[in-house]
Amino acid sequence: MVRGRPLVEPPRSESEWDEVIQLLPGYDPRRGIDGSGLRFDYESASDVVSFYHEMITHAEGKLAMKPFYLQQWQMAYVGNLFGWKRADGSRRFRESLLYVSKKNGKTPLIAGLCNYLLFCDGEYGAQIYGAAGETDQAALLYRHACAMIDHEPELKKRAVIYGGENSRAIRYPEFKSEYKVMSSKAATKHGGNPHAVIIDELLAQDSRDLVDAFTTSMASENRFQSMIVYITTADYDRPSICNDKYEYACKVRDGRVDDWAFLPAIYELPQDADWTDETLWPLANPNLGVSVSMDFLRRQCKMAKEDPTLENTFRRFHLNQRTSTNVAWMQLHNWDQSTGLRDGETPLEWRERMLVEMKGKPCALGVDLSQSMDITAVVALFKPPETDGDWVVIPWFWVPTTNAHKRERQDRVPYVTWTRAGFATLTDDDYINFGVINEHIRWCAEYFDVREIGFDPYNARASAQTWHETYGVEVAEVRQGAASLSEPMKTVYGLTMAERLHHGGNPVLRWMVGNTSAKIDENENIRPDKEKSTERIDGVSATITAMARALVVDTSPSWGFQGL
Repeated sequence: MVRGRPLVEPPRSESEWDEVIQLLPGYDPRRGIDGSGLRFDYESASDVVSFYHEMITHAEGKLAMKPFYLQQWQMAYVGNLFGWKRADGSRRFRESLLYVSKKNGKTPLIAGLCNYLLFCDGEYGAQIYGAAGETDQAALLYRHACAMIDHEPELKKRAVIYGGENSRAIRYPEFKSEYKVMSSKAATKHGGNPHAVIIDELLAQDSRDLVDAFTTSMASENRFQSMIVYITTADYDRPSICNDKYEYACKVRDGRVDDWAFLPAIYELPQDADWTDETLWPLANPNLGVSVSMDFLRRQCKMAKEDPTLENTFRRFHLNQRTSTNVAWMQLHNWDQSTGLRDGETPLEWRERMLVEMKGKPCALGVDLSQSMDITAVVALFKPPETDGDWVVIPWFWVPTTNAHKRERQDRVPYVTWTRAGFATLTDDDYINFGVINEHIRWCAEYFDVREIGFDPYNARASAQTWHETYGVEVAEVRQGAASLSEPMKTVYGLTMAERLHHGGNPVLRWMVGNTSAKIDENENIRPDKEKSTERIDGVSATITAMARALVVDTSPSWGFQGL
C-alpha cells in the first residue's frame, strides 16, 4: 500500500516526545513520580505510533483503506499509555479512562490499539476482551479491528478471524493469543486471565458488575502488564460506574489522588462554561475539523437553543458535559405561537367557538385526578381528519376552595382569579369532589363522541369503572412511564412547534406548560417529571395521556377522521 507523509508529523526526538506527553488535558504524567523508578521509553512510544501509521488503515467511510495517521492528541494518549515503563520494564499504566465526545474517533483509535496489543505486545497466550453493555456495541470495535487486519497483508497472514454471532474473535495462532467480543452478561460470568480489557461506552453499564468481574480477574501474577481501558462519553448526573470512574479520573488528573498507574484522558467542556460558545468546543472535540464537523455542531447547537429538550443531548454527547436527566420541556414563546386564536379573539371566546365546532366530533379524553388538595384536569383532544391538519385541545380544571385561596395568598398562583375568569372551577372545602368530575365526564360523553378515556391507573381505576359501566365509554390505562409517554409527549411537542396543536391560550394550561420538566433516559425516551417540575403540571399530564390514546385509538371511518 502506498502511503504518503502523515498529516501530523510524529515526534522525532526525546524533546518532541516530552512536549507531546504533556498534552493530555490538565494532566501532568511526571507529577509525583520522583523516586518511583518510572521512566518514559521514547522508542516504545514511537513504536506504537509507527504501528498506526504503517500497519493500520481506516475501516469505513470516505477514509476507508487510507492510512490511519494519528492526530497529536491521539499520539499523546497512546504515547503515554505505551511509553511509560516501571523499573521492571513493564508498563506503568494499568487502568485508563478515555473520556471524549461522540464522533471524535474513539472506536477506530481503540480498535487499532486492540490490534497492537494482539500482534505487537509480545504477550504469549494473551487474552484480550472487548466488552460493552450489549454485544452489538462491543462488536463495533471488532468490526473495525477486522477491517484493519483485512487491509494490511502483514496482519492478515498472521490472523484467523471468527465471525459467528456468538463467537466473534480474532486469533493470533503463532502466540496462542486472542481478541474476543463479550457482552456484559457473559463477562460477569467469566473468570479468565486477561492481558487487556477494553470496555466500550462505559455510560451504558447498568451496574459495576462488568468492571468488577474484569478487575478482579486481572490480579494474576502470571500477567506481566495487564491493563483495562474504559472509553465513553459523558453519563447523566446519577449514581453509575461511569460517573464513579470519571470522578476518580478527575481526582488523578488534578493531583487529588496519587495513583500513577491510572491514565486520565478527559476531553470536556467545563460544567460552568457557556455551551453555546463555539470557541470552547475544541475542549471536548479534539478531532474537530478531522472527524467532527463544525457545521454539524453549529446546527445541533442551534436546534438545542430552539428546543430545550435537545439541550442536554447536545451538551452531553457533543460537549461531554455531565447533565441532569431533567430538562425544561418547552419554551413558552413556542407554546404561545400555537394558540389558534383569531385576531382579537380571547381565550374564552376561542373555547366557546371550539365547543360549538367540536360538538359531536370524536375525541380522546385525558384525565389527571388529584389526590386531595391538588388540581384535577380533564382534557379533550381532537384529531384532524387530514394528515397535516390542526389538532385541538380543550382543558378543564378543578381546584379545592381552601387550597385555591391559600395558594393565591402565599404563592402568588392566581387560582381564584382563574376561577373567576372561567378557566377553573372551585370545589367544596379541602378536597376534590369526584362526583363533580364524573358529572363533567358524563357531559363530555354526551356532548362529544368520546372514543376513549385515558387515565393514570395509580389513582383512577375506581372512577374509570364508573365512566365505562355507567356512561358506556371505553377506558384505557396509561402508565406514567417513558415507555407509555415518550411518543405522545414528543408528538405534543412536535405539533406545538409546527403550530398545529391549538389550545386557545388557556392561562392555566400555559402556566403548567411552563412548569413542566422532562425526564430523559439513556435511550432518549422522555416523560414528564412531576418531582422535578417547578409547580403543578396536571393539565400537561392529561394532554399527553389523551395523546397516548389518540395515537392508537380506532381510526375507522366512524371516527370521521383518517388519522395521522
